[in-house]
Parts: sequence; structure tokens; C-alpha cells
Amino acid sequence: MKLRKYDTDNIRVRSGRDGSGFPGGRGGGIGLGTLLLAAIAYFVFGADPMQTIGTIQDAQQGAPATGEHSAMSEEQVCSQGPYAVEACNALQSLNQTWGPAFQRAGIAFTDPVLTLYSGGVNTQGCGSASSAAGPFYCPADLGIYIDTSFYDTLARMAGDRGDFARYYVIAHEYGHHIQNLTGLADQVRKAQQQNPQRANDLQVRMELQADCYAGVWAGKNRALIEPGDMEEGLRAASAIGDDTLQRSAGQMINPESFTHGSSAQRMDALRTGMESGDDAVCDRYFA
Repeated sequence: MKLRKYDTDNIRVRSGRDGSGFPGGRGGGIGLGTLLLAAIAYFVFGADPMQTIGTIQDAQQGAPATGEHSAMSEEQVCSQGPYAVEACNALQSLNQTWGPAFQRAGIAFTDPVLTLYSGGVNTQGCGSASSAAGPFYCPADLGIYIDTSFYDTLARMAGDRGDFARYYVIAHEYGHHIQNLTGLADQVRKAQQQNPQRANDLQVRMELQADCYAGVWAGKNRALIEPGDMEEGLRAASAIGDDTLQRSAGQMINPESFTHGSSAQRMDALRTGMESGDDAVCDRYFA
């Protein structure tokens, strides 16, 4: 996807560094076994931290987060390596796509803050998280948090090192930001509390809608799509479906335990958004 280089006047980013620096898109691994890779992916793409913070904290035991928000400028954060540049480019494009859409709908819009971190981070409103949390969105501080080393993990899982899979990660988390601004996230949390038996089903719907919004962003910027981008995104969506992760972990497929949706559901949500380019199509998950 050919995104225009970011303008730091149009984005809000910060570093949550632990002193080890950002991964720069290099090859190699992060030394984790297959089961732990599956665990990381299980929490990826924004299970709402207000719902999952206890699980995230469990994942941190033995590897406490030490990252603090730094005073680095946007330019410094965005120049930490290829992944950081990509993330800032994507954030600008997402803001420029969704801001006007909210304005047309008469809904107040606030840009999210993107925090790029390595190893661990202390959020402002959702506690601390280690790399085991994967990318996530914190509604309390309107923040998207991404440990860029996850991109190498995703590349191994999806068998693809294309940039669109990485854009999909940020666009999905941005989808949770949209849900937060529209009030849907609060409605879903209340519904989950009132009817715990539907909690997983409602969470799956949230995740699939965020996938759909990610696709809509791509569809609204169709002129920037390059050959193979859609396939990259679909492979990434397939790699982190709940059924695929359970199968990879040697478990029985249990749809009742799904929190993000099956591979087929996630691929369908992303494809639907991309082909439509109309955010209204994503209302289907709560119709």
C-alpha cells in the first residue's frame, strides 16, 4: 500500500520504550516457542483491555513491563526504524480517512494516540502490559499500543512479510477507537455485564466489526492498494482466527470459547470492508 509520508502535525505518537530500542523490521526471531506464539496471537488485534486486562496481567508474570512514556518528539518516535515509519504513515492515513467521516456524521472525533513500545509499557488508563499482550487499544486513554516486534511474529505465522498485514494490525486497533468514540464499546461492555453468557459472542462481534473497519479504510483508499495487498491482509486474518490458533495449540475447536472469530469470519469481515469501502456495511455485526 503506497501511503504518503506522515506529517507530525497530523498525528499523535509517543514512545513507551524500555531502553532496548525498537525492532527495525529485521529478520530472525524473538525466541518464543510455538505455543507461546499462539498465546501472543490470541490476544492480538485489540481484545478490549477493560475486558481482558486480568488476562494480560497474568501473561506479564515473570516479565513485568518496565516501559515508560518518553518525552521523544513525534519525529523521533517515527524515525526509530522501518516499522515505526510505516506505523506513522498508517496513522496519518487513518486519521485523514476517519476524521472527515465522523464530521459528516456529526459525531465528535478525537485522534487516537499511537504508542510504539518494546518489551513492556505502562498505559495511562489500562494498567501495564508486556509483549505478551500483543497490539491492543486502551479506551480509557484513547490509545493504540503496539510492540513492533509482533510484526515479525505475525510474518512467521502468516508466512508473509508484506507491509499490508502490518497496516491491518493498526487499522484493526483503530477500529476499536471508532467503536469507543461512537459509544458502541460502552454499550457492549454493559451488555456483557448484564448477560455474561453472551460475553464471548459480543466480543467476537466487536472484533469482527473492527476487522471490517480495517477493510473499509483500505477500500476508501483503493487507489493506494497494490497488487497482493488484499491477499496479504486475508492471510494475516486467517492466521489469527480462533479456530486456527486452537488447532495450532493442539486443542479441540470450541466455537463457544472464541473471542475474536474464526479464520473464515475474520477474512470475510476484512474482505467485506475492503470491497465495500462503506463503514455502514460494518453495522451488520450488531444489526
